[in-house]
Amino acid sequence: MKAIRRFTVRPVLPEPLRPLSELARNLRWSWHAETRDLFQSADPEHWASCGGDPVRLLGCVPPARLAELAADRRFLRRLTAAADDLRDYLTGERWYQTQPAGLPAGIAYFSPEFGITAALPQYSGGLGILAGDHLKAASDLGVPLIGVGLLYRHGYFRQSLSRDGWQQEHYPVLDPNELPVTQLREADGSPARVSLALPRGKALHARIWLAQVGRIPLLMLDSDVEENDLGERQVTDRLYGGGSEHRLLQEMLLGIGGVRAVRTYCRLTGHPGPEVFHTNEGHAGFLGLERIAELDDQGLDFDAALEAVRAGTVFTTHTPVPAGIDRFDRELVARHFGPDAELPRIDVERVLGLGMETHPGGEPNLFNMAVMGLRLAQRANGVSLLHGQVSREMFAGLWPGFGPEEVPITSVTNGVHAPTWVAPEVFRLGARQIGAQRAEDALSVGGSDRWDSVADIPDEDIWELRRELREQLVGEVRHRVAAAWRQRGAGPAELGWVDGVLDPEVLTIGFARRVPSYKRLTLMLRDRDRLMDLLLHPERPVQIVVAGKAHPADDGGKRLIQELVRFADDPRVRHRIVFLPDYGMAMAQKLYHGCDVWLNNPLRPLEACGTSGMKAALNGCLNLSVLDGWWDEWYQSDFGWAIPTADGGAPLPATVGEEADHRDEVEAAALYELLERRIAPRFYERGRAGLPDRWIEMVRRTLTLLGPKVLAGRMVREYVERLYTPAAHAHRALDASAARELAAWKARVRAGWHEVSVDHVETSCPPAERTGRSASTATAELGATLGLRVRVGLGSLGPEDVQVQAVSGRVDEEDRITDASVAALKPAGAPDADGRWVYEGPLSLDRTGPYGYTVRILPDHRLLASPAELGLVTVPPQDAGGDGAGVLLR
Repeated sequence: MKAIRRFTVRPVLPEPLRPLSELARNLRWSWHAETRDLFQSADPEHWASCGGDPVRLLGCVPPARLAELAADRRFLRRLTAAADDLRDYLTGERWYQTQPAGLPAGIAYFSPEFGITAALPQYSGGLGILAGDHLKAASDLGVPLIGVGLLYRHGYFRQSLSRDGWQQEHYPVLDPNELPVTQLREADGSPARVSLALPRGKALHARIWLAQVGRIPLLMLDSDVEENDLGERQVTDRLYGGGSEHRLLQEMLLGIGGVRAVRTYCRLTGHPGPEVFHTNEGHAGFLGLERIAELDDQGLDFDAALEAVRAGTVFTTHTPVPAGIDRFDRELVARHFGPDAELPRIDVERVLGLGMETHPGGEPNLFNMAVMGLRLAQRANGVSLLHGQVSREMFAGLWPGFGPEEVPITSVTNGVHAPTWVAPEVFRLGARQIGAQRAEDALSVGGSDRWDSVADIPDEDIWELRRELREQLVGEVRHRVAAAWRQRGAGPAELGWVDGVLDPEVLTIGFARRVPSYKRLTLMLRDRDRLMDLLLHPERPVQIVVAGKAHPADDGGKRLIQELVRFADDPRVRHRIVFLPDYGMAMAQKLYHGCDVWLNNPLRPLEACGTSGMKAALNGCLNLSVLDGWWDEWYQSDFGWAIPTADGGAPLPATVGEEADHRDEVEAAALYELLERRIAPRFYERGRAGLPDRWIEMVRRTLTLLGPKVLAGRMVREYVERLYTPAAHAHRALDASAARELAAWKARVRAGWHEVSVDHVETSCPPAERTGRSASTATAELGATLGLRVRVGLGSLGPEDVQVQAVSGRVDEEDRITDASVAALKPAGAPDADGRWVYEGPLSLDRTGPYGYTVRILPDHRLLASPAELGLVTVPPQDAGGDGAGVLLR
């Protein structure tokens, strides 16, 4: 019989145990081992059955056991110490508080998903895990961040397999009252609400849930409230579900509703409010529109408000392909804004103008969330050095006239939150070496000096650690394989073989991630006979653990999973290769701890960063990867292997058809070759003491050289120093008066730019020798200086509005300047009788070989973050060069 209504009965804790509730409600327990150990000791049996979730545990512990704990002095001493430690963590001075004045008073961080802990399943993959790690690292560093997201009643799906290996999705209902969240309430105790206006006079209401992530509040909006109609109640039903309008409403609630939730939280708590807004991927881009509307209420027109909003906004893109971006039909977006819907005081055409793909190569009828994100943010970044380059090329059309290298998108390489992902055994080994506090600082704050101490750990201790973690993984895998086969319909009599799955002494390779086609789950199956030989080698076998979810609508990804599962079902190899369904944070932690090699073989350059390999590396696992994402940036042969790519490593778009087939063939062969000839022999090679000395040295170098780089603490410090602080300064500089000034200046420059011209370019120093290539090519000596003289027309603009630059550097076969240097030229007096200006300056010839220069005119204003910000540039026509307009150095 089914209940007609469901509700949660909360436990009443004895007075001495009240701090347990505070500890359970702060998600710091998810990365703080001592707090988890305390909860586990309260009731080990229920701790295991509750999946390590303190909130669920407190609802399961019998009253008799609570009474027993309330009288247990030893437990109460541990409880007091844990509560005091949390209080010190929340209120004490941390890295951010020791920095010079001028840092942002607050930052709002918006993301569609957050992976904090398996007990709060609001994530699907890398984007959410990265967002969760960002919040945790910000907490450890004391950065005053506010997280903003949605609370999905079904989260992402749970995965199982059918008997024939086809992915099946399940969406268990999540009750917020059973999650580690609390409702944000008004002063009178009523639930805090935000509302959005919808077409046809309807409304979308949402309540605000608060998850406390250490020092960081995470606000999560939930539309499943009685005031909404059924359709609106389902807006936050599941992550990345539904059709276009469903997704649009999710993103409006995240962006517009999210800003309103932040304002509500600040009003209720006295928080000073964020100076900087960080849009983690385009899903939350509408937050900029809500902030423009706020400034409209304060008397700023749209253009001035846009400048003020841009100044304090940071946009991070995570996708290296246009297909990975949310795009909506123009009419759908138009219907949800304007007088009869949301933001009625903003002209709908201005809203559309921020996101329409009006740039070269765009589709003019589509509204692009990433394009809007870039137009609403003065600062933008990719998530690895290579991804920054790919992003500049992908979005170059938004800055016409500029080469990709000058597109104002920088990069901050992702990091991972070490206290979350490092095995307790690894931490304890480090603590024995340098002390618990220094080991904790090494994980949360970084600093290579702390990691250098790994060099002093004896080889036998490192090898024993790796063996212990591998053995734990084998036990975990056997348990999960048995459970998966029972779900697929197998009976006990069919599962006797499971006790022989994997071997704690065998080289173990991990591959776990989402399953879009570009990540190439089945590349390892390219030559099945060769793979079988590797798995069953009599002296140097390998074993492989695979996990991953395909998007529910991606049948191609599901077919890849089925292909892998069917291979792993083969009785000949099922003890050497397994597929574990329902990949999530809890499983991931075991895999990162226990694998010896972490495999990543995407189509380069489609892996924006790929942080799973970072988490594995923090546990002494070696990376085997295509040079993509972060591995392209930090790979060294000292601590891993690079899979050669068919394109020679150039950052080219992924190929399709026959070219893709050839590429897979070449790269799979390279993968097998590495495993057969270099990786497996090194793992099984033994030195005089019976240890794999060279393998252990690679583990040691992974920890000492990669460890400090891959930390989320390093990442968040870079965001603070390179993006948040400049954005805060720009926000402060752009008060109402300055915003109006900048908006008016941009309008004047855009209106007058068609009159700007480069009329003539000449050098005052004659070339040393003519060459036969053209009349404008010459040779000169290294170290010589050319005097440039440029005649320009500025029309209605003046020298204060522009910068005239000389751009020089090596040239390729088509006379394109590479590795360019830029120098500003100066006006040489008043304009001539025709109103033309002369600019002059020196050009030093500091490089040998083919060398060239040109000049250009850019807008210039003290409040611009980049000379390319307006996308305006004027260069000489082909016949503008005078004597010596190009030079060839020998």
